Amino acid sequence: MSAFIPQSADDMALRLALLAGALMLDWLFGEPDILWRRVPHPVVLFGRAINFATKTGNRRKGTTGRQRRTRGIIAIGALVAVAGGVGYLLSFGGGFAELLVLAIMLAGKSLDEHIRDVATALSTGLTDARRALGMIVGRDTSSLGEDEIARAAIETGAENLSDGVIAPAFWFLILGLPGLLIYKMVNTADSMIGYKNARFLAFGWGAAKLDDILNYLPARISGVLICIAAMPVGGQIARAFAVMRADAGSHQSPNAGWPEAAMAGAMDIWLAGPRRYGNRIRDAARMNVSGDIADRNRILTSLKILAIAQILFALTALLLALMIAPDALI
Repeated sequence: MSAFIPQSADDMALRLALLAGALMLDWLFGEPDILWRRVPHPVVLFGRAINFATKTGNRRKGTTGRQRRTRGIIAIGALVAVAGGVGYLLSFGGGFAELLVLAIMLAGKSLDEHIRDVATALSTGLTDARRALGMIVGRDTSSLGEDEIARAAIETGAENLSDGVIAPAFWFLILGLPGLLIYKMVNTADSMIGYKNARFLAFGWGAAKLDDILNYLPARISGVLICIAAMPVGGQIARAFAVMRADAGSHQSPNAGWPEAAMAGAMDIWLAGPRRYGNRIRDAARMNVSGDIADRNRILTSLKILAIAQILFALTALLLALMIAPDALI
């Protein structure tokens, strides 16, 4: 199998089959916590590399914003090269190595567990729920009520379906393990330095823009999957698509609005709106403004939609593999 772009129908069929298998392994076993107690998770290693690049290149004293932006672009370029190189070397391990790395890098089960923790905590009290939510979002959770906690959890789940599952899988299909690791490096960098504040606006610009580019198609695929997955839980596909088309563009991110608006329409609730980050309040527009108020039960429903969306994605990958080159899978 080619380490980068598939060279034949057999190559693509094998990648699709590996993807379906990795999605299944992720849901069966999740992240092996006992392993990461001894060996750092790859994303932790990515974070250390990003921190090193930040300490080295993002020195504000005596530098201009343009200089820091240039250094940030060079830094993300170097990080991408390292991630791609590691992915290329790992590709020589064959199909089993690709399956293992892909399963580790997908975050479907982990996403479900973290969002479910918020729903569980809501049944015991707001203090526990705020603490659980604070583990997965960057906004200030200290004064949130039940509906605000529920909205934040649902929004995070929808956005991370794209960031944690669909996007890494997409780039694995396009560029193999190099593409997978490049995406995870860029996405991790965006989450660490892609902020529009005084410290990172210039240095993190390159990482943020590259993350926007890499997530463009996966975010829209995620939105479509959420819309289709609405039907088994009693949602209306037509409404989900209508809300997604109407409200996705109101999000500050060019990508996150697609799965979030789709989820709002799928359950006919309103999402987004103002939220606090430290001392700042971000005045975000509401999605599906006429929808119901979110609550704990809607969090659980959103998890069903996310699970169904991933099952649809895996079945589609397997079906395409069988259609493209059935003999390659025997």
